[in-house]
Amino acid sequence: MNESEKLLGELKNIRDIMERSSRFLSLSGLSGILIGIYALIGAALAYRIVYIQFPTDYRQEYVNDVLTQLFVIAVVVLLLSLITIFLLTTKKAKKAGKEIWGPGSKLLLLNLLIPLLAGGIFITSLTLRGYYGIISPSFLIFYGLALVNAAKYTRPEILSLGIVEILLGLTAAIVPGYGLYLWAVGFGLVHIIYGAIYLRNESKNTK
Repeated sequence: MNESEKLLGELKNIRDIMERSSRFLSLSGLSGILIGIYALIGAALAYRIVYIQFPTDYRQEYVNDVLTQLFVIAVVVLLLSLITIFLLTTKKAKKAGKEIWGPGSKLLLLNLLIPLLAGGIFITSLTLRGYYGIISPSFLIFYGLALVNAAKYTRPEILSLGIVEILLGLTAAIVPGYGLYLWAVGFGLVHIIYGAIYLRNESKNTK
C-alpha cells in the first residue's frame, strides 16, 4: 500500500469517527414498541371519553371535562414515554460503553426541541381558541417535523419515520373526523412497527 492510499484510509477513519461522535446511536427499538403501546392505550381511553362516556346530544356541555381528561391522558402517555426512552437508552449506552450525554445527544435533543416547542405553543393556541378539529393533525405534523429535523444526528430510519408522521398528519387535516384514528396509527402502530424492525436489525448486527 502506497502513501496516498494510507493517507486516504486515515482520512476515512477520521471522518467515520467524527460522524459517529456527532450522531446519537443508542436509541432502543424496544422503547419504540413500548411508546406505541402507551399511545394505543391512550387513544383507546380518549375514544371512550369522547365517543362513549359523554352523550352525543350533550357533548358541548362537557367540553371542559373532556379536555381536562384528554390532557391528563396526554401528559401520562408523554411522561411514560420519556421515562421509557431515558431508561432503555441509558441501559443500552452503558452496555455499549458509550456516554449518554455527548455531542450527538445534545444535537439530537436541540433539533428535536425546536419544532416540538413551536408545535406545543401552536397547539395550545388552537385549544384556547376552540379549534379542536386540527389539534390531532398538528400533533402529528410537528412531531414528524421534529423527527426529520433531528434525523441527521441519529439513525437514518428516523427520517422515514418522521415523513410517515407528517403524511398521516396531513391526511388527518384533509380528511376530517379521523384525527383520533390517525393519531393512534401515527403514535401507536407506526412506533410499534418501527421498533420491531429496529430490534430485528439490532439482533442481526449482534450475530
